This record gives sequence, C-alpha cells and structure tokens, in this order.
Amino acid sequence: MRPRIDDANPPFYGNHQRPMPVKPANPSMLGVTAAVPIDGLALGPGEARRIDPQTDEAALVEAVRRNDAGSREALYHRYKRRVYALALRIVGIMDAEEVAQEAFIRIFRGLAKFRGDAALSTWIYRLAVNAALSHRARRGNNGAQVEVKDLDGGGASVDGTAVVGAEPAHGDAVLRARLERALAKLPAGYRTVIVLHDVEGLEHEEVASVLGCHVGTSKSQLHKARARLREILAADGITAAALENS
Repeated sequence: MRPRIDDANPPFYGNHQRPMPVKPANPSMLGVTAAVPIDGLALGPGEARRIDPQTDEAALVEAVRRNDAGSREALYHRYKRRVYALALRIVGIMDAEEVAQEAFIRIFRGLAKFRGDAALSTWIYRLAVNAALSHRARRGNNGAQVEVKDLDGGGASVDGTAVVGAEPAHGDAVLRARLERALAKLPAGYRTVIVLHDVEGLEHEEVASVLGCHVGTSKSQLHKARARLREILAADGITAAALENS
C-alpha cells in the first residue's frame, strides 16, 4: 500500500508510463534565458552547431552516449531555457541557476540509464522537478514563498481562464506581475503541478509521469492547486471576470 498523498507536496515515485510523443518547446517560454555553467561542458556555440538542431531526441541521446562532438552541448542548449524556467518558478530567482545546474548534472549522469519508457523531454522534466524539490527540502522551505521575476508567456488557468504568465490584453504588465506573485505563494507541490500543466502545457499523462504518480492523482492535485490559486487571487482582488476584461 502506498503512503498517503500529501496534497501540497505529493511524493514522486518512479512508476513507468507508456511511451509518450515528444512535445515541441513552448515558444512563449523561450524568452527565459540563463547562463548556467555545467562542470565538464564547454558550451561553445561552434561545438553545438556540429549537431543538427533538428536531430530527433533518440538520435541525440545516442550521440551523447557515444560522446559525439557537440552532442552534450546540443542537448543542453535544447533544454536549458525550459529547465531554467521550471526551476525559477519552483525555487525562485535566487536559487534557479543552482538548481538548473544540478538538474543538468543529473541529466548527463543518468542518460546512460535512460530507457525511453517516456519521452526524453518528460524524463528531463522529472529530473528538473526532483532537483528543485530536493533543493527546497534541503533548505527547509517547502512551504515558503519564492521570489519569481516576471516571465514572458506561459499561462496557468483558473476555471479555464489563463492567468499566470499569460500576456494580458493591452499588455498589462502590472497584472501579470501580480499573477506571478500569486503563483509564488502556492506550496511547492501545488505550484509544481500548475507550472507543468498550465504553464508548460504538459498533458495529464505527462504530468503524472514527471511526478511519478497516477493520472488521477495529478488531476486531483491540479484541481486543488487551482482552487488555492483562485483563493489567493481573490484575496488580492483579482477575479476571473477581471482577467477576462483586462
């Protein structure tokens, strides 16, 4: 019998899901950049260009395993922005680069054991989430609010209304910043499931694979997280109607 699921911080067991198609990068998240130095990686652009950017992920994994020139750099550049954006929203601006570096260390160490049970992108998200939550646990601040800088694009939703990180009508940057702060007030578990599903656009099956839980559990967590986010927004005077009319 599995242990009881904690609503705000669900456990992450490594159950295996059916293979899932690779999702393209969310273009709206590509405005988030990071310069994350990785030990043992010479991130020269010339090296990265030796690998075709359109190389499919299976071929890229094999190239990294063979230690082909530029393969590690190509994988890093393909995922650095998404990993950094995910870390930023879970641990905050102060620790995001450190967590992103830890995530890529785990990724390169673990590629030899990657079996392809899930899409490479899903597997990378899983390692990035685990790195972020482990970092928060070490700091003893699982329930603490994080500081998140305003990001371009990506959108969480409340009752189907895009909120967090969405581009409000008329470019209301102030409202967008308030929405990011509301997201930052959520417990880490709630924030993680909203970021994965509503901001990054993962399907429920993919979210469950990243979190290592059943699909029903991830859906339940998302429902509770949205409800909590709705309460935070209401306390700040932001309603779904206000978002629609902004």
